[in-house]
Amino acid sequence: MKGNIPQETTTFVGRTSELALLESVLAQDRLITLTGAGGVGKTRLALRAAAGDGFRFPDGVWWADLSTLDSSGLLLATVSDAVGLADHSPMMPVEALCEWLADRRLLLVLDSCEHLVDACATLVADVLTAAPGVTVLATSRRPLASRMERLVEVLPLPAAGPDAITLFSERVSGRLGRQPLAEPGAAEAAGSICRRLEGIPLAIELAAAQVGPSPVTEVAEQLGSRFDLLSRSDFVWPRRHQALRTAVGWSHELCAPLERLLWARLSVFRGAFDLAAAQAVTAGGPLGADDVAAALERLVAQSVVRRTATASGDRYRMLDTIREYGHTWLRELGEDTAVAHRHAEHFTGVARWADAAWVGSDQLVGYRKVEDAHPDLRAALDHLLAHDPAGAAELAGLLVYFWTCCGHLKEARGCLERVLDVHTAAGPARTRALIGLGATVTLQGDYAAATAISAEVRAAVEADGGDAEERIGAACLTGLLGMLTGQSQQALDSVREALGAAPGRPFDSPDRLRCNLVEVLSLTGLGAFAEGRSRALELREQCVRVGELWTRSYLDYQLSIVALFSGEPTEAVAYARTMLESKRLLGDAFGIALGLDLLAAAMAAAGRPEQAAAVYGTGEAYWRSVGHPQRGAPELQPVRERCERTVRAALGDAGYTAAYARGATADGPSTLAALVADEAGTE
Repeated sequence: MKGNIPQETTTFVGRTSELALLESVLAQDRLITLTGAGGVGKTRLALRAAAGDGFRFPDGVWWADLSTLDSSGLLLATVSDAVGLADHSPMMPVEALCEWLADRRLLLVLDSCEHLVDACATLVADVLTAAPGVTVLATSRRPLASRMERLVEVLPLPAAGPDAITLFSERVSGRLGRQPLAEPGAAEAAGSICRRLEGIPLAIELAAAQVGPSPVTEVAEQLGSRFDLLSRSDFVWPRRHQALRTAVGWSHELCAPLERLLWARLSVFRGAFDLAAAQAVTAGGPLGADDVAAALERLVAQSVVRRTATASGDRYRMLDTIREYGHTWLRELGEDTAVAHRHAEHFTGVARWADAAWVGSDQLVGYRKVEDAHPDLRAALDHLLAHDPAGAAELAGLLVYFWTCCGHLKEARGCLERVLDVHTAAGPARTRALIGLGATVTLQGDYAAATAISAEVRAAVEADGGDAEERIGAACLTGLLGMLTGQSQQALDSVREALGAAPGRPFDSPDRLRCNLVEVLSLTGLGAFAEGRSRALELREQCVRVGELWTRSYLDYQLSIVALFSGEPTEAVAYARTMLESKRLLGDAFGIALGLDLLAAAMAAAGRPEQAAAVYGTGEAYWRSVGHPQRGAPELQPVRERCERTVRAALGDAGYTAAYARGATADGPSTLAALVADEAGTE
């Protein structure tokens, strides 16, 4: 099934009637909101319903986690990412999203809308109006208050029913086996716990996590004592929150002091994190780095923190309700600003490392680190904008190539413009942010704005006596703009002047490597194929030797074009395929779209018209997601048009249309993997 539904990591219990109801309303209504108190199981129910109903939606089920957002500023970017829209166009974000979804039949799940209710309601109204085949399933503690909304209240599990007992039992036995549940009085105590906690799943899971250090009967007694104490208190929470707050507060009381401190400090994280990040951000005072590791394990054992095993190691995350409780304590401790600053420092360090790793074998690792840390990098940027504008400018500048390669151009532009508004002091941080903004608007096709920013960058470099790296970065921007506006000679002159003024190796810095790439691509644009091929092969050999992917992919692009123009279509196909493999690993939708056009042209020249037409169709789907106004550099346009005419002549209009449609409607990632392996490219 197409989509990006999160994996379930624990068993799903009960909810038979709710799932049946959701199956019915998903077939009838276009906006369904699951409402209910925190911890009641809205997300798990939405996840199970979405996975089970995927067959109704031929264009897939797509999941947007909104819990990582502090404000509505990045709502559109988050939803666009979730549905695979890597938009490069200068359109307003909501217009681009609506255009992308207009003819699709899919289910969009918006999880955790309660803190963004108004913005979500507005966005959903726009989407449902523009895209009649889209259905939205939302989870929220509050309704979206839309006239199209069908509300489904998610209640706790029946407190005295079998599902609550089963949930408690499965969470205990999953860790400890069945023995604790077979002890004298355990069954009755488990029933008492579930009734006390009113069947709220998160509360039951927190209680189950206390079994082990204590038998089930003792857990029930401790919980009963806490409820008795609460009933005598002058302050009573609203009834719908009382059981959950009691369970969370009780879990907090049962933690050792260092565990409570870690819980509070971990609440600064917005997304998943690893142990190294936890140690860097939360260690200090009585909580040493070694203490963090041990306390984190104990918080996992108590279900306060969730752990997920990934290919790169264990990742940790707090559920919203638990994180909110911890953040309340962090403010009570007076540490919220200090911990947020350590958090921003750590993630700026991650971005610095990834930027430096761009020129070597760790490029893909760094790319993945930034991708994994994206919610926390956003939070760090927000903190720095308020407290350290120069730091915000540095961080935004470091993230530019991640943003641009992953298609986050609108997010990049918005963040860089905010940074430049608050950090007005001249200097390297502002200049780099300006260069980043120039590259972003260039890739959006906003060439007038890019030209103005490029001039501002040159003036800034001259005014502050910019060093060699600043000049190379500025030249890289000029070169990129020149290539995409058909001014290849200007691009070539710019980068050669900067590189000549500061001799060095291509891999001395990311900007220097990119300038060398612009030089090679400019030679292709000028038709200097022999020189371009020689320089491309030389630089490509170095990329292969150090394990660098991104630059190599564009060198393969250049070598494929040269082979195509030189009458070597088989070689052109081979280079286009290796380009696509690199772009697939990087998730670079713009590069994939560019490579598919090139592969189609090469296949057409190689006498494979049906495959070429299908690849053009697949490429069109990627270009739609990118929204680039001219489908890449100008020199490829006449090649593409000529090859399309050749293919249409070979297949006839009906044959071309049928093959094109097959490619356009196929699953993009699967088709791409087959093309890279040449499984879809054989007769």
